[in-house]
Amino acid sequence: MHPNPAQARGTTRLVLASASAARARLLTAAGVPFRAIPAGAPEAHLREELRAAGAATARAAFELARRKALAVTDRVDADALVLGADQILEFEGEWIGKCADMTAAAELLARLRGRPHRLVTAAVLLGRERLRWRHVETVELEMRAFSDRFLAHYLERCGPDILRSVGAYELEGRGAQLFARIEGDFFSVLGLPLLPLLDALRREGVLEE
Repeated sequence: MHPNPAQARGTTRLVLASASAARARLLTAAGVPFRAIPAGAPEAHLREELRAAGAATARAAFELARRKALAVTDRVDADALVLGADQILEFEGEWIGKCADMTAAAELLARLRGRPHRLVTAAVLLGRERLRWRHVETVELEMRAFSDRFLAHYLERCGPDILRSVGAYELEGRGAQLFARIEGDFFSVLGLPLLPLLDALRREGVLEE
């Protein structure tokens, strides 16, 4: 990612607690000054811990986002706002994270095709380790009943980049061809509930009113 101009001047207050290129692209395209510090939180372990505790999907996504933000608060200035985000794909009662390899991605997409699933996206802003804003968005998606041949070509053309996304699809690109129906916020599928976030950043003085 190219340095954000505000970052180069050292004037930005917003810190993205993530190594996600998709989230960074969303913020950059919207003109939001920020810098990124990967949280390094053990996501899979935390997700399983919350699942075992019986947490609802929305609550788990929020808690994962909060813990990511909290993980970097000791590495930023006191007046910084830390943005944490997480996504959980829910399919037939199962929580699904990122695929480990292309074989797992092929198996997941074969399971999802022709059937609906939910993508729950949570985002939080922490300031001085206190919760300043939170938002959880649920999007309903249904994949079309694509052929095995299409699936093989999709995996070949997209390559390992799809492993960066929950569900092994990038809706802003070729992944749009996987779907028959999407109900909900497009930006949330990409990784952030962008419009509510921009509103919160205006209230916090990061962006102009």
